[in-house]
Amino acid sequence: MFDPASWILEEQNTRLPYLREKTAQLTTSPGVYLMKDAKGGIIYIGKAKNLHNRVSSYFRKGADHLPKVARMVSHVHDYDFIVTGSEYEALLLECSLIKQHKPHYNILLKDDKGYHYIKVSNEPYPRITAEKQKLDDGALYIGPYTGGFVAKSTVEEVNTVFRLPTCRKKFPQMFRKARPCLNFHIKRCIGLCQGKVSEEEYAKLIEQAVSYIRSGSSSSVERMEQEMAAASEALDFERAAMLRDRIRAIQKAAESQKIIDNAYRDADVIASADNGDDLCVSVLMYRDGRLYDKENFHFTEEADEAALDAFLPQFYHGRSDLPKMILLGEPVAEMEMLGEMLSAQAGRKVKLLVPQRGAGAELTAMAKENAVEYIAVHENRTGKELLAVEALGKLLGMESVPKYIESYDISNLASESMVAGMVVFENGRPLKKAYKRFSIKEHATQNDYACMQEVIRRRLSHLGDPDDPYFARKPDLILLDGGKGHVSAVAPIIAEMAPDIALFGMVKDSKHRTRAIATGGGEISVSGTQSAFQLLTRIQDEVHRYSVAYMHKKHKKRTFASELTQVEGIGDKLAQKLMLHFKTKDALQGASVEELHGAGVSEKVA
Repeated sequence: MFDPASWILEEQNTRLPYLREKTAQLTTSPGVYLMKDAKGGIIYIGKAKNLHNRVSSYFRKGADHLPKVARMVSHVHDYDFIVTGSEYEALLLECSLIKQHKPHYNILLKDDKGYHYIKVSNEPYPRITAEKQKLDDGALYIGPYTGGFVAKSTVEEVNTVFRLPTCRKKFPQMFRKARPCLNFHIKRCIGLCQGKVSEEEYAKLIEQAVSYIRSGSSSSVERMEQEMAAASEALDFERAAMLRDRIRAIQKAAESQKIIDNAYRDADVIASADNGDDLCVSVLMYRDGRLYDKENFHFTEEADEAALDAFLPQFYHGRSDLPKMILLGEPVAEMEMLGEMLSAQAGRKVKLLVPQRGAGAELTAMAKENAVEYIAVHENRTGKELLAVEALGKLLGMESVPKYIESYDISNLASESMVAGMVVFENGRPLKKAYKRFSIKEHATQNDYACMQEVIRRRLSHLGDPDDPYFARKPDLILLDGGKGHVSAVAPIIAEMAPDIALFGMVKDSKHRTRAIATGGGEISVSGTQSAFQLLTRIQDEVHRYSVAYMHKKHKKRTFASELTQVEGIGDKLAQKLMLHFKTKDALQGASVEELHGAGVSEKVA
């Protein structure tokens, strides 16, 4: 069978025959391969358990590559390989070579980003602030943090908990120069400006704040409870009350942390979102039960592996500050081998888990939400919309996210006013400019399957049409308002005219709600995927509304046209001509004899 995708790849890369011949002699040992362009530059690096099988998969005839992989293969002029003693050694070598060569088609973690620090200034009454660089100014710097969010939020939290001054006043120079500001009265500052706190007392307060930043809430609360008990025994009730308030503030701040179970007090939580063009991996780092750091990694091009498969080895390669546990939003290939690599780096056991329920699943869902929201900002969409589209793609078993969806519904009254409506959803949102209406032309009697075949054939005949930018565009997914019968009727047309478009049906229940997705051979339940279910319901409701509205409009015109034909001297063609000329029933009824005559009616009939 002729494969157009394979033919296009052969045309783009005339070196494929040579590459196939070279690969035929390749070893079956594990190792690393380095794809090169015509200039000898390394454009992609990968590892393999079996070099012959893996490299051959890129160059074989009729290979069904994803578009991003096909782009890479089209630029391969030659390749090198390095044989290793084991797949584990290949993984380590791959990480090292990717960091060294930074190939265009690998997921790359940029290492030129700035770091963030928490600064404790070097002055009699130090301030705690978030800074973007570390200076040689005698101050204490805590960090670095890869994300500014955590540094800023930690500074805000510690200043609130310990009621440290955040104003611009200089101390002790400004002691008793002005009344305390609002922060003092709402108990967000100790009122240092009143000059009632000694330098020694303040130094102890800063020491507690630094300990809180470094060790977290639990050890800080423990220590303060001991101090509070000692102050009470010494009858220093004012200090005991102050420590009590500080403990409550720490506990309140800890409640806002999304750590739910003690099992995950020292863990990284990682999840990804991919909308087909953009990929984001979100990493939440918890240490001692607190959110220690957070970072989103954004990529516009990704390799042929799954997002986390390619990301994880690079992110952790060479690092010593590894957590005890890594929670993942989805399974990755070779989890056992990756865990072995990370445990060797850390000098202790590092667990990789994919939690399915409970606190761990809540944390990975939060990381996923972070990644989705990051892409949503770039796409000018809401996170819920993008999450629903991604969930729908996974539900349907699609290799990529269905960003551009068309849906069709047939509507009629018996065999009269037979029409179809086409609605379009792009990134989970209706694209009303792309909606289309069809009048059924080839079938005079009611036959939903035949009508749907006609509509889909007519629509696909306009793919690439330069006069219509919306019809010219190829959808990622077509959804029919109907069951497996509709899908089976239309599938041969899709296979003939656009075989790479995914096709499914939307099955309704007795209350006209989306119940399941129809394939050619059965059904897929949607009840367990809330976001996908809601998106499908919106699409099905919208296409039904649109097609029915057009059917009623057309039936109304047809009914009035039939009334006109009862006038002697007016046939079907003249009735249609009059309706087109006057547009509305009211305009026609209010027309003068002269106006009717001017529209093509004889004077006598007018």
